[in-house]
Amino acid sequence: MLAQPGSKMPPPSAEWLHEIKWDGVRGILARDDDLVALRSRTGREMTAVYPELASAAEDLESGIILDGEIVALGQDGLPSFELLQQRMNLSSSSKVAGAVTSIPVSYVVFDQLHGPAGSMLASPLEHRIARLTALDLPSGFVRSDSFTDPDTLWDIVVERGIEGVVSKLRNSVYRPGTRSPDWIKTIAFKSLRAVVGGFTEGEGGRYGGFGALILGLGAGERLRWIGSVGSGFSETDVRAIRQALEEMTVADSPFEPHPQMPPGVTWVAPALVAVVQYKEWTAAGRLRGPSFKGFTDHPADGVSWESEGPEVPGG
Repeated sequence: MLAQPGSKMPPPSAEWLHEIKWDGVRGILARDDDLVALRSRTGREMTAVYPELASAAEDLESGIILDGEIVALGQDGLPSFELLQQRMNLSSSSKVAGAVTSIPVSYVVFDQLHGPAGSMLASPLEHRIARLTALDLPSGFVRSDSFTDPDTLWDIVVERGIEGVVSKLRNSVYRPGTRSPDWIKTIAFKSLRAVVGGFTEGEGGRYGGFGALILGLGAGERLRWIGSVGSGFSETDVRAIRQALEEMTVADSPFEPHPQMPPGVTWVAPALVAVVQYKEWTAAGRLRGPSFKGFTDHPADGVSWESEGPEVPGG
């Protein structure tokens, strides 16, 4: 079951429960006799990728099916999707075995779909949570708490830099594969101003426009590259912005050299300042999940790494 995106959380009401949106990989875990299976929401087998979770699940009673999020915690104690990515793509058993120690993961459980007595999909959410609360979870499994006060939880999420909140109707049944309005996810986005220093060519539906704007922050005489933004634009935006960029093209890059800079960039004079919404900074100093929100008349020479960059600069 999937949550619909929402621009804001539902107002305080006894009908809703609220929980942290964990920044990880969704996983359905099933324990049946001597077998344990851990699969992604698209059905991809993940049991061998996270063997410590599969091993711990052997302590569960047969017939249990759980829904939750696989997370890796950073040094700040918060979920780090960037860290988890280092485990997601491992294939060899030797590399997985090493990562179990170097990048431990937890399974944050927020729903129970089946028990020894049978399916619980048609049971109201609050009944499923009650059953989950009574379950003796093994090591490495953590139960996600539910809150009745959305404002308090939102304050915690924003203060600690957590991804967001999922709000769920107390009486909602579980509908596999359905993106239902009974569940609403609200992301705690951040925003900044960034200088446009180039663009990539548009493809497909954007042919003749641009693919993404190349963003930077002032660092000395040049820009420090912080990533690209390709979402948040309407068709009208793409055409109008491309026309403006054509008049700003320059021969030389306004950025500090970087080996991961996208190929085929057309450079522009660093004069346009974009407002960008994003989820977080990566350890390498790049924006994760950026989305374009508009332009501002703020002077480009006032948009610097010191004023807009992360509190702990990346590499």
